[in-house]
Amino acid sequence: MPRTLMSLVLAVFLAAAGCAGRSTPPAAAPVPPAPPAAAAPVAPAAATTPAAARHTHENLNAVLWMQTSVEYRAVTEQAYRLARLQLDAALTDPTWTAAVEQTGDVSHLPPAVVLDLDETVLDNSGFQARQALDSLPYTEASWNAWCEERRAGAIPGAVEFLRYARERGVTAYFITNRSFPVEQATRDVLTRLGIEHGIEPDTVLTRCARPEPGDEAQPAALRCDRPEWENSNKTLRRQAVATTHRILLLVGDDLGDFVPSGGSVADRDARVAPYDGYWGTRWIALPNPTYGSWERALLSGQPGLDDAELLKRKFNALDPKP
Repeated sequence: MPRTLMSLVLAVFLAAAGCAGRSTPPAAAPVPPAPPAAAAPVAPAAATTPAAARHTHENLNAVLWMQTSVEYRAVTEQAYRLARLQLDAALTDPTWTAAVEQTGDVSHLPPAVVLDLDETVLDNSGFQARQALDSLPYTEASWNAWCEERRAGAIPGAVEFLRYARERGVTAYFITNRSFPVEQATRDVLTRLGIEHGIEPDTVLTRCARPEPGDEAQPAALRCDRPEWENSNKTLRRQAVATTHRILLLVGDDLGDFVPSGGSVADRDARVAPYDGYWGTRWIALPNPTYGSWERALLSGQPGLDDAELLKRKFNALDPKP
């Protein structure tokens, strides 16, 4: 090997050996990340209503059935189609009347139908849904606030029936337990839905209302069309219509839309028994599983019961027999 090349190889060998023998500091170990700081506990949102006043709302299924089921729409459409047929039958019989308050010869009176509004003509399931979502009990103030929103829809079949009645020359009267202060809001909803209603004569007959305690802006007297219409019993308002019109049909979702509805379950059964043949002929009933006088009958007329007691009484009313 030439001397020059041999010297170069030797130099490379020695350099490599020197590098191998040199102490090299180890690479620094990775520093583990610091553990995340413990999250501060989140305080629960303050309830808008005291726990004692909040409801479990077993009403959930009832509201969902009304809002989503084909079956509910089928039942209401069916009821109003039956109402058309019975309206035609009533017009051919001058002695026909649907109101138990109407007696004597009524053949000379112009024809009318009397309907409830809420859950008969107007769909307030949105209000019921809010109550269920927020677990809130019913209050007059919350109901009136809903009425003032003017957001109620129409029960399926109602608008078409009322249009048909109007074409047949039949006046529709609405006897409602909405209170007088929300009467204008109610009229606005009827107008929005295309349901014509009379101003003269007044065809929206509301319940009287007393001012809320501490409401100095309102007069102390009753606020209503007639002072005798103070309570929820609709008899006097049906009588008022019966003096001027022959009532061909009563349409509603509660016993009180046909006869007085107070008392126990047995009282209600006995009161309506003489008129059993009126159902589907002179009286057209709409379904409403969410509220009504049927529920009050289970509670023995005791208002203000807490949610636990309400549920206890309802469970006790169940009949497990086949």
